[in-house]
Amino acid sequence: MSSPTPVILLAAGGTGGHLFPAEALAGALTARGAVIHLATDHRGMAYGGAFPAVARHEIRAATPSGKSPLSLLKAILVLVRGALQSYLLIKKIKPDAVIGFGGYPSVPPLIGAVLAGVPTFIHEQNGVMGRANRFVAPFVNAIATGFEKPKALSEKYAVKAHHVGNPIRPLVCEAMEIPYPELYPQSEFHLLVTGGSQGARVMSTVVPEALALLSDDIKARLRVTHQARGDDLEAAKALYGRAGVIADIRAFFDDLPMRIAQAHLVIGRAGASTIAELAVIGRPSILVPLPGSLDQDQAANAESLAQRGAALVIKQSDFTAEPLARHLNELITHPDRLTDSSRAAKSAGIADAAERFAALIGENLGLDFSRGRSS
Repeated sequence: MSSPTPVILLAAGGTGGHLFPAEALAGALTARGAVIHLATDHRGMAYGGAFPAVARHEIRAATPSGKSPLSLLKAILVLVRGALQSYLLIKKIKPDAVIGFGGYPSVPPLIGAVLAGVPTFIHEQNGVMGRANRFVAPFVNAIATGFEKPKALSEKYAVKAHHVGNPIRPLVCEAMEIPYPELYPQSEFHLLVTGGSQGARVMSTVVPEALALLSDDIKARLRVTHQARGDDLEAAKALYGRAGVIADIRAFFDDLPMRIAQAHLVIGRAGASTIAELAVIGRPSILVPLPGSLDQDQAANAESLAQRGAALVIKQSDFTAEPLARHLNELITHPDRLTDSSRAAKSAGIADAAERFAALIGENLGLDFSRGRSS
C-alpha cells in the first residue's frame, strides 16, 4: 500500500447521473477510513452536493462525437492531455485505486492510473454499458454494475463484472424509511414531475396540459411538485395556473429524495440514479426515457421497473396530453394499483449498493472494506 490510510481517487463526469453514485461510494469509503479525492470536469467542480472529498481536481476532458474528423481529433487530443494531467496527479497523491463512474471525463484518470500501475475499477450505472466504460473495460481490475448483465458488455470482460446495484446518497437512505402515503377517495394526491438532474422541457408542457383534462374533483386533490428547466419556469407556472392545479415549480429541489417519498406517483426520465432512487424508496412511476441516445440506455433502465409492474413506460413520441390524462385518471381512481406498483418498485431496490461496491474494492485491494470502522 502507498500509505497506511487508503487513498482513493474517484473519477466522474459533472452530471448527477455520474456524481450521485460517486458521492454515495465516497461516503461509504470515508466511513471505512479512506481518504477521497475527486477528479471531474468543470461541471463537477461547481457541483453543490456534500461530496466527501478532501480535494476536487479539474481534469481536461471531451466527448468524441460528430462526423467531423477535425472535431474527433480535437477531442482525442484533449483526452490525451487529460490523461497526462491525471498521470501527474496520480503520482502526486499516490492513490491506492482509481474508480471511474462512466462518461468521458472518467477516461483520462483511468488511463493515467493504468500508466502509473494503479488498480482501477469502473461502475456502470445503466442497463446498457456506456461507450466510455466499454473503452476502458479491457484495462480495469473489476467492473461493478448497477443492473444485472448490462447490455453491450463484451462476454470477454463479463468475468470481471459484479452486480452491486447503484450506490444511493444518504438523503435517499433517509427517504427509504418513509412508507408509501395512504390514499383515500378525497385525500390529496401528490404528484412529482422531474426531468432528471438537468430538467426536461417536454415535461413542462405535456404534464400540465394533461392535468388540465382531468375532472375538477381530481384537479382539486392534486398537489404537484415539478422540477423544470430554469428557462421553462414561467411558462410552466402559466400552464399549471390555467389548468387550475396547485404546483410547486422550481429549477432545483435540494430535498428531492424526500419529495419522491412524499409522492403517490412520479413522472420522469429513466436515468440510472432516478431508477435506483424510485426502487429503493419504493414509488410507482410513469417513465419517459430520453430519446435519441446512441445506446438507448434509459429505455433499458425503464424496462427493469416495467417488467416488475413498478412503472409505466411511454416513448417520448407517444407522450402527449390526452393519453397521459387517461393513464393518470386510471391510476388516481384505482389507488390499489399504485400501492401494488409501490411494492413492486421496492422489491427491485438495492439499498446497500455503496457498501457492496466498497467491499468489492476492499477485496481486490486486500483491505477490510466490508463494514464501516467503529469510532
